[in-house]
Amino acid sequence: MPFTTSEENYIKSIYHLQQASGMVNTNTLAAEMQTRAASVTDMLKKLKAKKLLQYERYRGFRLSEAGKKAALDVVRKHRLWEYFLAEHLKFDWDKVHPIAEELEHISSDELVQRLDNFLGNPSFDPHGDPIPDRNGKIPVINQLSLTDIPLKKPVRVSSVSNQSAQMLEMLKHYHIALGTQITVLNHFSFDGSLEIKVLKHSPCIISEPVAKNVFVHYVQ
Repeated sequence: MPFTTSEENYIKSIYHLQQASGMVNTNTLAAEMQTRAASVTDMLKKLKAKKLLQYERYRGFRLSEAGKKAALDVVRKHRLWEYFLAEHLKFDWDKVHPIAEELEHISSDELVQRLDNFLGNPSFDPHGDPIPDRNGKIPVINQLSLTDIPLKKPVRVSSVSNQSAQMLEMLKHYHIALGTQITVLNHFSFDGSLEIKVLKHSPCIISEPVAKNVFVHYVQ
């Protein structure tokens, strides 16, 4: 069943919101979409008519199985395009998101599968997010926030949760990218900031909000 660009944007946003909270309400979705609650209500009626939503009285709504499949199709396209832009067209990782936002609405299943095959069926996008396969199966990531890492234990960056251009620009300033090896040298209880050592660079201080958005795994 084909969906409009607006419907796909809503479906994808609901998917991401319910990953964190299980259920979604109208006001939360309106804030995410940066629109009025009345506009959200109108769209929810359309999505419900297409059997893409499930409602629970007094709790909110979430995607049905059909809605989740539609959302994962959009997420898959978005992350494959991000990988293509970063790896083959050499866009910086803080530039690929808005372009992929446009490309994710291309509806050709054949094009998406050929793109996946051309890229070598990658499991993760340039920000470390898992790429669903054609059946909607998502690779499992075993990782921790940088704030949870003990001192003097080398780790490697596996993903970044806040992928705004401002955040990625800041990480670039600190020489932090996917695969970067980091050692936490000190935790400062006063404000939660960390002193870190990025391989081949001098130690530096990063704030707690930045550290919480950087996910890592231990160096084997």
